[in-house]
Amino acid sequence: MREFKAIAEYSTLSAGQFFNQIAPEQEPVVIRGFASDWPLVASARKTPQEFVAYLLQFYQGRKARMVVAPPAANKRFYYNEDMTDVNYLSGDERVDLFLGRLLELMDREVYPAISMQNAMLGEILPGLAEDNRSDFFTDLEPRLWVGNEGIVSTHYDGSDNLACVVAGRRRFILFPPEQTCHLYPGPLNFTPAGAPTSLVDVNNPDFTRYPLFKQALAGAYSAELGPGDAIFIPMLWWHHVESLEKLNALVNYWWNGSSAPGAVPPSAIDSLNLALLAMRDLTQKQREAWRCMFDHYLFKQGVDPASYIPTHQQHILGTLSSDYIRTVKDYFIKKLQK
Repeated sequence: MREFKAIAEYSTLSAGQFFNQIAPEQEPVVIRGFASDWPLVASARKTPQEFVAYLLQFYQGRKARMVVAPPAANKRFYYNEDMTDVNYLSGDERVDLFLGRLLELMDREVYPAISMQNAMLGEILPGLAEDNRSDFFTDLEPRLWVGNEGIVSTHYDGSDNLACVVAGRRRFILFPPEQTCHLYPGPLNFTPAGAPTSLVDVNNPDFTRYPLFKQALAGAYSAELGPGDAIFIPMLWWHHVESLEKLNALVNYWWNGSSAPGAVPPSAIDSLNLALLAMRDLTQKQREAWRCMFDHYLFKQGVDPASYIPTHQQHILGTLSSDYIRTVKDYFIKKLQK
């Protein structure tokens, strides 16, 4: 087993401490026992059948998105061999039928990897979130992910993420954003699950084809979580996730960034695409010059412009209301569409 850096762990952490001290640092942490008192977690600790029965108390017949990867995929939801498509099938299915199939597969020696992904609890299982409330997120609707043993390849999210294991065990391997150039990110516009994905198989890396990945591994972090444990994954931190048992479930909360409630396009990833289009034909020297502009205005590597420009002339450089931000974004979107 490869050795990774340990992620800082907490066993007691208030919402105030998390949002005021932990999240702003944008470093991952594990919160042991985050949801240990949830009825959802208690049901999973009994039997898989008890867990499924608990979920179905809240089910009212709506379908959710499911994915199925054949045994030949080795539990990995990914591209096919020539990257012309993905290696799994997806579609909408009734949750009760999916959960019944999940239980059926537990006794099989050879079986597909199946997963219900990104289900909004308020839509699919109304009342479940209220029965399993977090003091950290009183107004944010959680999402549910349920499946058997499966592997989600290394990717990043455009929002901060608190992911809580509620059934089974999951292993997380994290890479900080500065390792991006060592991870061999795949296409921006054709991805297995919506987010750009590393082309390197963490469990079987091809160092001849991807030699820089050795540097990424040297800077990687890992943690294994059980029922009730949570992990904070800051936005743009790459993460590889493995579900380790034949029934696994995770509840997560995304906030800030592109997944935040009320987020207005273009998202950060949309903006990256626009920047690539706008600057792709510039020379290396010209791109370096633009880097200086981004460092000054966006990353504020020197003096913050808002510190010396009069407040009434700061406009986009100063403090903005959400309505103003929405108006400016809408303006640029319409301008691009002309």
